[in-house]
Amino acid sequence: MKLDIAHKTCFSYQSLVKQSTQYLRLTPQDSVHQTIISWELRLPTQAMCTTDTYGNVLHVLTLDTPHQSIEIEARGVVEILDEEETTADPHSVLSPLVFLRSTPLTQPDQAIREFALRYFRPEAPLPSLERLMGELLLKMPYQPGSTLVTDTAAKVFAAGTGVCQDHSHVFLACCRSLHIPARYVSGYLYTDTAGHVATHAWVEAWVEGSWHSFDITNNTRSTRQHLKLAVGVDYMDACPVRGMRLGGGSEDMLAVAAVQLVNSQQ
Repeated sequence: MKLDIAHKTCFSYQSLVKQSTQYLRLTPQDSVHQTIISWELRLPTQAMCTTDTYGNVLHVLTLDTPHQSIEIEARGVVEILDEEETTADPHSVLSPLVFLRSTPLTQPDQAIREFALRYFRPEAPLPSLERLMGELLLKMPYQPGSTLVTDTAAKVFAAGTGVCQDHSHVFLACCRSLHIPARYVSGYLYTDTAGHVATHAWVEAWVEGSWHSFDITNNTRSTRQHLKLAVGVDYMDACPVRGMRLGGGSEDMLAVAAVQLVNSQQ
């Protein structure tokens, strides 16, 4: 199926910002799972394009004159293929072992370690990780607005609620505590459910020589409605927009994303 994506992020500041830099991981790449038909970024000025450590397309947007707002827009059409991405990643030269590293957001505590061990069977890693995914969603029901992006896996696991980012961080903590490399994935999700959030996060775990997807929030291993943007060890590495600034006072951010199905005759 073909998906049309429109994603706009707007920043406004209390006072003038002297200088700012935004790191944009808003450009998807071709793979066995997805083909990019068209894609563009609409930015206030030209950005430097490079590739980050994890093989993601990275645009660095620097505004070095005073400003009080920034508008960033990504638009494009992508075809999602039937093939699941259960292969090595052609865009990264990193060993999967890199994704064994815990971070402040994904550090497992004793409760997470015990939870992971309760459901994991070394002789059947994929089925037991799938069960772990389902049990995690039961323990942490999806609840928008219940957490902050800075909340750790241990904190949200103890609270027993969260969003896709939190589900992913806890699942990463579980996998790494089991010595299974796992990485955070950011992207978009198509669904015909009204009011759904189009931006999404899920996990890929390295099992039996390839990456396997786990969408904890939707309790599925299928990515036939997912468009991948970027990967990293946690949210901070893979989030679509992340920046720094000098001045500006308080900040308001508005992000709106829409994913629509393209008519097959178009």
